[in-house]
Amino acid sequence: MIPRLDRSLQECTIPAMLLRRAEEAPESPLVRCGAHSRGAREQIDAVSRTAGILQRQGVSRGDRVALLSVNSLPMLDVILAAAWMGAVAVPLNTALTPAQLRHALTNSGAQLICVDAAGLQSLTALDDYAELTTVWMLPNPTSTADGGHGDVADAVPGLSVGPMPTVDGPGVEPADVGPGGIAAILYTSGTTGPAKGVLCPHAQFYWWGRNMAEHMGFTADDVLFTTLPLFHTNALNAFMQAVVSGATFAVAERFSASTFWSQAAQTGATFTYLLGAMVGILLNRSQEEFDPAHRVRAALSPATPARMVEEFRDRFGVTLLDGFGSTETNFVIGVPRDEPRPGYMGVQLEGFEARVADEHGSALPDGQAGELLLRSAQPAAFARGYFNMPEETVGAWDDLWFHTGDRVVRESDGWFRFVDRIKDIIRRRGENISSLEVEEAARAHDDVVDAAAYAVASELGEEEVQLSIEVRPGAAVEPAELITFLEPRLPYFAVPRYLTLEDELPRTANGKVSKAVLRAAAGDLKRWDRQREGQRV
Repeated sequence: MIPRLDRSLQECTIPAMLLRRAEEAPESPLVRCGAHSRGAREQIDAVSRTAGILQRQGVSRGDRVALLSVNSLPMLDVILAAAWMGAVAVPLNTALTPAQLRHALTNSGAQLICVDAAGLQSLTALDDYAELTTVWMLPNPTSTADGGHGDVADAVPGLSVGPMPTVDGPGVEPADVGPGGIAAILYTSGTTGPAKGVLCPHAQFYWWGRNMAEHMGFTADDVLFTTLPLFHTNALNAFMQAVVSGATFAVAERFSASTFWSQAAQTGATFTYLLGAMVGILLNRSQEEFDPAHRVRAALSPATPARMVEEFRDRFGVTLLDGFGSTETNFVIGVPRDEPRPGYMGVQLEGFEARVADEHGSALPDGQAGELLLRSAQPAAFARGYFNMPEETVGAWDDLWFHTGDRVVRESDGWFRFVDRIKDIIRRRGENISSLEVEEAARAHDDVVDAAAYAVASELGEEEVQLSIEVRPGAAVEPAELITFLEPRLPYFAVPRYLTLEDELPRTANGKVSKAVLRAAAGDLKRWDRQREGQRV
């Protein structure tokens, strides 16, 4: 049964978005995941019934419901059902270490967690479970009736563990939630301290869906395909873009370079979502894996190196578009779909303010690099802060501007160019060095797949540049030869002192190179030292 559309519900909440889509086009395809698909009416039925299951479990308004799973329809249902009933979804990164997982569970105070088999295994590595009392195994649509998980009752001692109850009870009416009510807590990576739980209100998802859909011109003919995880704001907001535009949302279990193009073709995708690392990975795969039958015209691909944009378009027929948005903010800066400019983030979108500021928050003139500060004129379009972290919230929203931590330049024509993360700026010999510029220079080498530049301690009391590169399979890179390659491409003070050659760089679940892992292991890595080799540094 589809609950009636209550016109007292404010327009920019997740329940109102779903209801409006079902009212306007009830049979329109909304979600595809593997061999399974749902229309708008069917999706609402699944959400309202899942909300009923949560209510019968004792989940109440404001309660946090954690999830630890790869992408699946049941996972999406739980996230939406929590928002439907006024609870809060807490989807967690599947790559969290035991200490990071324990922190997220403790900080969120979740009592119920929904997991897949790998998520359950992660729980078994914990020595305590914070406030958790109940573990539900998410159903596997391709398995047998018991969920395909076997007997898991004793998997986590002290907790109630079992299959998620069957969705066979009645659905429930949507809660009377407001645009500022919290729909989800999404945890940051925590590279500079404990991960922060970003309080994402209902309206943040609405505005992101609307802003992106209008900017890209999505229609009911579009299929928005993502392989990014549903614990990430990018994938969740791709779903919202589909809901508000009439498009179809197609989601894969996870990113697989070998099957990406075949999945895109099978789903009928017209638009997709990539991260810079994924672009490089796809470009380095065999041409035999490319399915020319795909219909993808463009992709949102933030921070993609400019040199890759043309190569990607020529090889795959897909235009890569940059843009800026973070878990705490919204789709604030974007490249117009008909005006790509490789190497630039885009222009400020209507409804937002963007300032390039010095360390005191004062605006800097065009052409000068500083921190990107943001604020919104759209109600509740930004996050409401960090859960149970008031000091961090005040620091990030200093002077009511959100401080992104990104160093950028605004050109005189209003286009923004990314320079580096402020924490990734390396200070050497009195000069600021952009790690991004060092990495770009290294990636231009034919035998370098990817690169990460980061600061390490110097015996002189400042910082040195260490560069870790992922070498192309079968290639033999000589450190001295790579330095010779870099010297004409970088200022002398930015040429790395240390080099490490890796078969594979450590990555996060989103495919980004994990500089936190590299920094932590910097001194233990087998590294080549220019100074030790007698070269001038």
